[in-house]
Amino acid sequence: MNRTQLNLFILNLCLLFLGYCANAKAGIRIAILDFELNDLTSLPNTQDELTRTGSLKPLLEQAMSQKANYEVIHIGHDEQQSANAGFGYLFRFHDEAAKLGKKFGADWIIVGQHSKPSFLESSLIADVINVGTASRVVELIVDLKGNHAKVTEHAVRNLSEKIDRAILRQDKQPRMNP
Repeated sequence: MNRTQLNLFILNLCLLFLGYCANAKAGIRIAILDFELNDLTSLPNTQDELTRTGSLKPLLEQAMSQKANYEVIHIGHDEQQSANAGFGYLFRFHDEAAKLGKKFGADWIIVGQHSKPSFLESSLIADVINVGTASRVVELIVDLKGNHAKVTEHAVRNLSEKIDRAILRQDKQPRMNP
């Protein structure tokens, strides 16, 4: 093998390795929408509660991006609002949420609500939607007792674990050939 052939061989080997690394990093492409606040208390939608609900998406994006097999796809607030026909629309119509995820190249999209029936207790409700089939795979619920930042962070980490298990369980199911 002469020097030119060796250089070509090393170059091809490097390109092959870089391609492998890029594909390994890509993994599962997941999009997370802004959580909607469904505040049923006698003093609904306070600024503190709106701020807390606004923190859920970034916290969940961070938790999912720390997992080795996910690439978080960002869908901005304006894009989400233009696809949303009103409160709860994307939460109820999984096919519409899937269309939004597909537009941004996601494999999965998470649509969530922060339900607050009382001042001391609330729930995160997240629909895990398979963009390819445009169907909800599972609805996940995590309860929050209290409204401190640590409670919210712990609940979001718990939700991220549930989402991860649901997606990995779905990916392990045998696929039917058309």
